[in-house]
Amino acid sequence: MNGPKTEKAQSDGPAALGTPSKERLRMWLRMLKSTRRVEAQLRENLRTEFNSTLPRFDVMAALSRYSDGLKMSALSGVLKVSNGNVTGIVDRLVDEGLVVRVQVPGDRRASLVRLTRKGEEVFAAQALAHEAWIDELLGSFTPEEARMVSDHFDMMRDDDEEEEGQ
Repeated sequence: MNGPKTEKAQSDGPAALGTPSKERLRMWLRMLKSTRRVEAQLRENLRTEFNSTLPRFDVMAALSRYSDGLKMSALSGVLKVSNGNVTGIVDRLVDEGLVVRVQVPGDRRASLVRLTRKGEEVFAAQALAHEAWIDELLGSFTPEEARMVSDHFDMMRDDDEEEEGQ
């Protein structure tokens, strides 16, 4: 029988593999779909369990790594977003007592942004939940597989940094 192959038959076995570029494209599309699914679930969990958002979590996560605080431009750089994107979030976090702005000595125009004690406590609870959500969402990966995938992404990042440095 020389009829058309079924979708199942086309996707089975080594002969079903496309060109290397097609396989990488297929991988990229699956990674993107998976990333969007995980991100949507994280957004929903933050909203329902903490009445918060992923951008707020990201700002607090960045600030948690810099106990002395960050200038707004540095915070934007760490998050890879514009100052305008961060300003509104920081304003609301200040209003809620989770973040404080501190004047930079000798520079009237600059201030450092850092977590308050309350902000540290709120973020610690969110970070713990976030880790558990990620563990659940990506639980089908063994620790070894997760390390291998992470290492591959690190190699891509390292390649990008080398190109920028040239």
